[in-house]
Amino acid sequence: MITELADFCLWIYCLVDDAWTQVAPLLQRPGPQPECSDSELIAMALIAECRGIDKETELLAWWRERPLRALFPHVPSRTRFNRRRRALARAINLVRQIVLRSLDLAEDNQCVIDSLPIPVMGCHLVPGGSREWAAHEARCGRWASKKQTLYGYKLHCVLTRGGVILDFSLAPANETDLLVGAGLLFGLRERLVVGDKGYISAALAEELQAQGVQVVTLPRRNQAQQVAPAVRRVVNGVRQIVETVNGQLVEQFHIQTNHAYSFEGLCARLYTKVTAHTLCIKINRLLSQPDVLQIKALAWPI
Repeated sequence: MITELADFCLWIYCLVDDAWTQVAPLLQRPGPQPECSDSELIAMALIAECRGIDKETELLAWWRERPLRALFPHVPSRTRFNRRRRALARAINLVRQIVLRSLDLAEDNQCVIDSLPIPVMGCHLVPGGSREWAAHEARCGRWASKKQTLYGYKLHCVLTRGGVILDFSLAPANETDLLVGAGLLFGLRERLVVGDKGYISAALAEELQAQGVQVVTLPRRNQAQQVAPAVRRVVNGVRQIVETVNGQLVEQFHIQTNHAYSFEGLCARLYTKVTAHTLCIKINRLLSQPDVLQIKALAWPI
């Protein structure tokens, strides 16, 4: 059990640094090595995201405070940190994928698929300030659960029954869950995937069966063939994991709060947040915690 913030920081850094031995050879870095290494910079970003610190000015000010500065003594300037994190965005996702391959919970053959809105600006600001986002396919879409319209994207995720994010895709907010979800589902093998009514498609289900992927959805009310109440309860119970993980991404990692001024910056932040979530589950697994989704206690130890 982690009882000190410094212990949590050390866990994150060690996981990142171990994975970095496989990532570093894939990068081409010109010039001398920086004082703050890539592993240190990524660890600093991940730890701050776990603490809900997603503004770079606050993030760097927090790391400059004592006794935290002793953990990472070389804190870069805001502009350098921002530039390097954007340059390392895909490398951060590679770290997530490497950790994921070592996580036994990722082998669960029962999964859930769902989407989460990622607004980038208020709809009232779109006419005069959306050029950067429009160039990267940000669009207006319906946020059904809130009965609102948003401008931006949707983050589509495939999760295991235990809450491990296996894969994700960022798509324009007006694209249907079925269209984007199909791309994620075709990347799976030998899985049973529970989805909501947005994933109902007999044609897609038939194609996926060829690779051992079975999509389970509750029928619409106007469909002739319905399922038994017991089956409905099981499906609804499995889908509760989506609510838990989405709640963590929104409340702890502030995934719906956009501080980026560019699509590149948004992607860097999303990669960092999802990677941080995965590493927290890995730490809980290594610590033999019975509930691996108890991740807030790691960043806020008693």
